[in-house]
Amino acid sequence: MRERIEKALRKSDAEYTEIRIEAVTSSWVDFRGQELDSIGSSRTLGGIVRALVKGGWGYVTFNDLSDLETRVREACGSARLVGEGESTLGEVEPVVDEIRASFERDFRQIPLSEKKSVIEEYNKIILGYHERIETSNVSYTDSFRKFWYGNSEGTYIEDERPDVGVRISATAREGDNVQRGFESIAGGGGFQIIEGLQEKAEVTARRAVDLLSAPPVTGGKYPVIINPRLAGVFAHEAFGHLSESDFVYENDRMRELMVLGKRLGPDILNIVDDGTIRGLRGTHKYDDEGVRAGKNYLIKEGILVGRLHSRETAARMGEQPTGNARAIGYQYQPIVRMTNTYIDRAGAVLEDMIKDVKLGLYALDMVGGQTSMEMFTFSAAYGYMVRHGNIAELVRDVVLTGNVFETLMNIDMIGDTVEWPPAGGGCGKGGQSPLPVGLGGPYVRIQNVVVGGRQG
Repeated sequence: MRERIEKALRKSDAEYTEIRIEAVTSSWVDFRGQELDSIGSSRTLGGIVRALVKGGWGYVTFNDLSDLETRVREACGSARLVGEGESTLGEVEPVVDEIRASFERDFRQIPLSEKKSVIEEYNKIILGYHERIETSNVSYTDSFRKFWYGNSEGTYIEDERPDVGVRISATAREGDNVQRGFESIAGGGGFQIIEGLQEKAEVTARRAVDLLSAPPVTGGKYPVIINPRLAGVFAHEAFGHLSESDFVYENDRMRELMVLGKRLGPDILNIVDDGTIRGLRGTHKYDDEGVRAGKNYLIKEGILVGRLHSRETAARMGEQPTGNARAIGYQYQPIVRMTNTYIDRAGAVLEDMIKDVKLGLYALDMVGGQTSMEMFTFSAAYGYMVRHGNIAELVRDVVLTGNVFETLMNIDMIGDTVEWPPAGGGCGKGGQSPLPVGLGGPYVRIQNVVVGGRQG
């Protein structure tokens, strides 16, 4: 493959050209209620050529690899039609590398019938848990992606990226009251990740039933302790997207708010994007422009110190590429995306965060949310009231709302351990969804959080 890619690149008359080819094998099993809704497997092969001329990108996608040279000429021709300025790319050293995946249990060798059997057991556990369980949704997916990448600067990379996961959902009903329990588990280590989850399935069903009798949280302002999964979602959704340089570069207000050197939080606050942490879903040695991934501090000791870049945004903003140009598949051009984004640990423990709270909230996980510029709204999966230093009753309908910059400044305690729950799902920026990312962090306490719910 290397010889074919390099031969095609020699036909380019653009200032810069790259070829990315991708072969994907995948399978899936999906139960909805008692019915097997979908099951199957697929194999795809395709690629993309991108060419840069006078600041304009031309690209061509394809499924037939027999005439790469023609695809290169087509991409160069498209670039010449749109290019009217100056081409700028952040400089990186060319690399030649080959990355091979390793497994405990290679899911490609597991029969589809066995995958169905494992998922069906979890589904039966949910449906048989309680009479108030109305329905379930248990789904399995796996994919193995093999990449070949080459560019006109001499970089050539072969990479393998496995991903496997299961989503477990239970819906309980009592009259008009409908509640849901949810768990997702995913990773790149092999089929064993999704085995032995019988207890997870039961916990999911129990939570849905328990939430039927839980009162809605009373709306107001509270000190809120969030668990590692919700902390990871907050770091990604509320702050991480503001650190993606294409968003900053194209938005006047964000350029005013996201000035490097500005204080955004207390000294204990560090927010990091790190694509090198072994075993996480957002980890990759190189991004989809052939730039090596790294550990990039966004906030360090409360100060905004960095942002995430592609080669093009780095050059435009006079900064260095960070290895964050990612694409969901060969059909798409890479855009600036996060990898594993998290609040780093500090020195507190959960018990200390709780013990001096007279009235507060302990919020766990997330079922949905949205962000608009610096404003966010997250729906926690469930929560517990904190009363006089103790975790008290279960509550539902926990919605956290606020301004991300005010919220960061209101962080007053951060846990001493970063946890990475093996969550599924992914990022959906730019219609490229779901891109695998890592979501985790420590326990975090935040003062004066606006919590929506029943009005007291």
